Amino acid sequence: MIDLSKRVHDHTWKIDPIVRSVLDTDFYKLLMAQTVEKRHRDVTVTFSLINRTSRIPLASLIDEGELREQLDHVRTLRLSRGEVTWLRGNTFYGIQRMFTPAFIDWFESFQMPPYHLERVGDQWELTFEGSWPDVMMWEVPALAVLMELRSRAVLRHLGKLDLQVLYARAMTRVWEKIETLRALPDLRVADFGTRRRHSFLWQDWCVRAMLEGMGEKFLGTSNCLIALRSEVEAIGTNAHELPMVYAALAGDDANLAASPYQVLADWHRDYDGNLRVMLPDTYGTATFLDRAPDWLKEWTGIRIDSGDPVRAAETAIAWWRAKGEDPREKLVIFSDGLDVAEITDLYHRFHGRVKMGFGWGTLLTNDFRGLAADDALAPFSLVCKAVRANGRPTVKLSDNVAKAMGPAAEIDRYKSVFDLAQQTEDEPIV
Repeated sequence: MIDLSKRVHDHTWKIDPIVRSVLDTDFYKLLMAQTVEKRHRDVTVTFSLINRTSRIPLASLIDEGELREQLDHVRTLRLSRGEVTWLRGNTFYGIQRMFTPAFIDWFESFQMPPYHLERVGDQWELTFEGSWPDVMMWEVPALAVLMELRSRAVLRHLGKLDLQVLYARAMTRVWEKIETLRALPDLRVADFGTRRRHSFLWQDWCVRAMLEGMGEKFLGTSNCLIALRSEVEAIGTNAHELPMVYAALAGDDANLAASPYQVLADWHRDYDGNLRVMLPDTYGTATFLDRAPDWLKEWTGIRIDSGDPVRAAETAIAWWRAKGEDPREKLVIFSDGLDVAEITDLYHRFHGRVKMGFGWGTLLTNDFRGLAADDALAPFSLVCKAVRANGRPTVKLSDNVAKAMGPAAEIDRYKSVFDLAQQTEDEPIV
């Protein structure tokens, strides 16, 4: 185990760049990139950093020179031979050769495209524009860079003893969470914490703690590099990015209404009927399921990522029953702002009614709440989203209105097309 407090105190640029590999990203990014590179390489997109917790003044905390240095370093990264071998030869979800030779050839020569950075008030405006398969790869490393630079800024002036105590308390907190969760029979939990982690080294420590403390209850990690190094499963399928861009490209209202299902039809073809987990909340879970074609009833399950998770899971259970499916054979993955209390409550409510998985993110890999002066290490909601596709704005409605994004007129249009009448409104913690 690395002495984290000493490493933080002594770290230098050469030893600890924030992003160490092209594979220091989430597995779903590679899966989505493969289908995007195959089908939509000529689509131009713009991704933009969005700080949903605007009270955190990132431009005041993070030095521009340091930020540029880290982003420029990311642009120098290339796949190593060992990483290529892992992608070519490893078995993912029991599937051999998940990645095609054409995709790996593209990925071997891949370089992150340029970025645009400027200060706007007390926030950084960070954008990326270009070919969709190229630009989409910036999302996870950009977020990891911003989050860790914020952590470094807070920790920079702490002494060795302060750092030792801080990390000892944080480790104890994680271990106590693990001890609580491992008491639940048949629990299945994965690390989803790459994008808003405290640091790479801390995420790596959390995964090792989960592996040792949870045993077979730990499914694996979304982080490809940590999965490779720790010899655990890489976990992930797809995200809101696909339906958001497909919708922006749809044109008229009829094609817009059909676009979420076109995403899944393409996904089904590209992965030969594997990885069949729906993410239905981009434009409202209830409407998505009400309008879903019958062939989706046969899919493995759904991932719940916004709104009231109990309501969403109950809606899915009712939908499967109405379609003649047994919900006990279906998978529900909960992944929105989870911590021990939420995982425990959801487990007890749905145990035996559905198969469950939990994607535990920021509150696994970045829970330093109350451990620094003025709570300066508390996690916050930072995202990097596709905001335009071929010049058209993207829209996300979500089951939680606080996560909605897009121009007001387009949001109204989408609400009408998708008949979205019911949303919760909760400030995103992460």
